[in-house]
Amino acid sequence: MSETATTKAVPDQESDAHSNRWKALVFIALAQLMVVLDATIVNIALPSAQQDLGITDGNRQWVVTAYALAFGGLLLFGGRIADLWGRKRAFVVGLVGFALASALGGASQSGAMMFGARALQGVFGALLAPAALSLLAVMFTDAKERAKAFGIYGAIAGGGGAVGFILGGVLTEYMNWRWTFFVNIPFAIVAAAGAYFVIREPKGGRNRSPLDIPGVVLSTLGLVSLVYGFTRAESDGWSDSVTLGLFVAAALLLAAFVYTESKVKAPLLPLRVLTERNRGGVYLSLGLAIIAMFGTFLFLTYYLQIVKGFSPISTGFAFLPMVAGMITGSTQIGARLMTRVAPRLLMGPGFLVAAIGMLLLTQLEIGSSYSTVVLPGLLLLGLGMGTAFMPAMSLATYGIEPRDAGVASAMVNTSQQVGGAIGTALLNTFAASATTAYITDHIAGATSPAQQKLVQAQGAVHGYSIAIWLAVGILVLAAGIAFTFINTGRPDANLVSGAGEGAEDELKVPVVAH
Repeated sequence: MSETATTKAVPDQESDAHSNRWKALVFIALAQLMVVLDATIVNIALPSAQQDLGITDGNRQWVVTAYALAFGGLLLFGGRIADLWGRKRAFVVGLVGFALASALGGASQSGAMMFGARALQGVFGALLAPAALSLLAVMFTDAKERAKAFGIYGAIAGGGGAVGFILGGVLTEYMNWRWTFFVNIPFAIVAAAGAYFVIREPKGGRNRSPLDIPGVVLSTLGLVSLVYGFTRAESDGWSDSVTLGLFVAAALLLAAFVYTESKVKAPLLPLRVLTERNRGGVYLSLGLAIIAMFGTFLFLTYYLQIVKGFSPISTGFAFLPMVAGMITGSTQIGARLMTRVAPRLLMGPGFLVAAIGMLLLTQLEIGSSYSTVVLPGLLLLGLGMGTAFMPAMSLATYGIEPRDAGVASAMVNTSQQVGGAIGTALLNTFAASATTAYITDHIAGATSPAQQKLVQAQGAVHGYSIAIWLAVGILVLAAGIAFTFINTGRPDANLVSGAGEGAEDELKVPVVAH
């Protein structure tokens, strides 16, 4: 081929890749929505599924725990596989596997079958989630385009869970709990087919080093122990011997993992990913923010359904203002300002605005009005989180070498998953203790069954309020970390992100379909 022909071909390929990036974003966002929806949609259907399959109260937590353990424990491994196989291949395999696991869950004939299906969903979710985020990291290299893409992704990642409450309520109430699993199948098929034909991943960004088997074993066992430890703490208490044993095991395993990663030639998680100041600040502040947010989701769900008498569908719709706030914060504030101001000036104030929303929710009482307390609280929470999430997710993979994009993306998901487990257990424990103390102090004065019931309801709301106060403090801490750890300036609008040494030229190579 002549030099002239080569010169003509390159712009055509670049133009094709440019247009396909936005098409690819549709399917990446669809897959992310499916994963986020699944985290909450099953919770709404759990009471119906428990009754239908004869699952005991003691075992029902495994519907949630089996997924959380597999997903949280295998995320780093999934991110490394995405770097090894290629993100597109890992993305498509993850989607197909997730669809098959969902079909198995919907067809469950026993509790054990459902637990297995949920664990299998977690396995493929751990492959799918980091592949999706790392695809964005290596495909959107222009800072302005990157801001828009991560704005959309951040809004879905932050607000999709609340949409799951609505969809779960509708499917459970008007169809059958099995459809909360089956609904994933069309999502996955459309996303996988679209990704296969549309996504064009930059060449040369794979990490073909041999797998770090000791790192895989230590990180998986360490994260599983940590997540299960917090799950046990919620159900059996912090002083339970098994709970304490799991925390000790997690600390030892993760310390051994860090030591191993510092010695091996091809680590599962290169420590350079963690020790870079800005990325470390993102992982830490984002994990703390998720602790605060997920715990609050739980309390508001109980408050609206048990105290205020909302139906599952009404509860789902009650969360919509938060979704609207997240979309606005992510796409209209974060995406517009990300190329104009330093990330810490979006993340820090974003977490503080969310803390103000939480502060309103600490005022909850039995007779509180949704429109005057819950609504403004949710709006501010969503607005702040959306504004902070978008630059956080972008910065977590910004400037990373393409060969590390998968594990860097996996760390974002790991901080969210572990943060969610910690938040649910930690805040729920505080709420339960405060509720018990309140009822003990006030039940003596309640002489009739009606008064005793009122005291119990007041105790529950008091417990929620105390736990949400803790969430406010955690968000303020997240803001402080964002302000102090993250010191990078605003991204250059023309800078190629994801570029390590020699990677800028690598990412500018015309991309081809695999």
